Amino acid sequence: MKKIITCLLATLGLTSACGQQNFENTDVKGFAELAANPNAVIVDVRTAEEFNEGHIDGALNIDVKQEDFLKKAKAVLSTEKKIAVYCRSGRRSANAAEMLAAEGYQCVNLQGGILAWKEAKMPVTTDDYEVDVFKTKSGKTVKFHALVHASIRIEYDGREIQIDPVTQLGNKVIGYAAMPKADYLFVTHEHGDHFDKEAIKMLSNDKTRLVTNKRCADMLGTGEVMSNGDKMQIAADFTVEAVPAYNTTEGHLQFHPKGRDNGYILTIDGLRIYIAGDTEDIPEMSEIKDIDIAFLPCNQPYTMTTEQLVKAAKTVQPRVLFPYHYGKTDVSTIPALLKEAGVEVRIRHYE
Repeated sequence: MKKIITCLLATLGLTSACGQQNFENTDVKGFAELAANPNAVIVDVRTAEEFNEGHIDGALNIDVKQEDFLKKAKAVLSTEKKIAVYCRSGRRSANAAEMLAAEGYQCVNLQGGILAWKEAKMPVTTDDYEVDVFKTKSGKTVKFHALVHASIRIEYDGREIQIDPVTQLGNKVIGYAAMPKADYLFVTHEHGDHFDKEAIKMLSNDKTRLVTNKRCADMLGTGEVMSNGDKMQIAADFTVEAVPAYNTTEGHLQFHPKGRDNGYILTIDGLRIYIAGDTEDIPEMSEIKDIDIAFLPCNQPYTMTTEQLVKAAKTVQPRVLFPYHYGKTDVSTIPALLKEAGVEVRIRHYE
């Protein structure tokens, strides 16, 4: 009789087979504690439509009903992390947990799903990443998603642009599997917090235009190479210019030698965006003009101090500045330091 009951439960998705399940179940309190653990990854296995209606903060979206569920999951999840899964009511996520457990993952399923989570008055969000919206000169919308560190997702006129995508940095995993393929993908240089073959592969298809410096193109065996000073008309309303990015401080020159790496200036329907890459406040910045939005790095010894960043911002004079690539550097003082210069500073999660 016990075996029959177990089999019935398996049919309902509460266990995986006529035997002992190999994942854990937990209630809302236990799931919340797990979600706060940096060694855990939250995975929402519902459809993209359900996810967009509201999800647990920080969750990755990988639809368990899709045929490539396991392929996508294995591309972004580490077996060294505990995987916390949930769905609407707990049934789909139990099935997902069982599949992942069979692949060697430690899985915990939220009993009652997001319905129980909401009933317990726990918070949900509609966007994982901070989004900033700008208008081009003709009134089209450009959205910037702050993914992590130096990784930026840009949406424009139905097109996807990815900058320096990496699948994981520290404890943060980026859910590229749930994002559309990139129409344009830019890589500044080969360091691991900017250059990730797996992320590039995940975001690319036969229509993706991959633009890199020569070192990255050589390492990938593909890509359109741009060197400092090169300009490219990448679409009728989209041009890109590769600009220098390098260190100038003695003892740091080996990190980013002059002439090797790129920064990029993207001009999208008249909106000019400067993505500096890993650089210090170099003399060539005085030649960069009419910038609407700038991303400037701030973490010595690899890039700039806050003082250097303020100097660079005053040189470039962007309308809006995003300090990025800042790691543990305290960038909270930068807005006040640039207020008189007329530069709007927006601090986002680009640690």
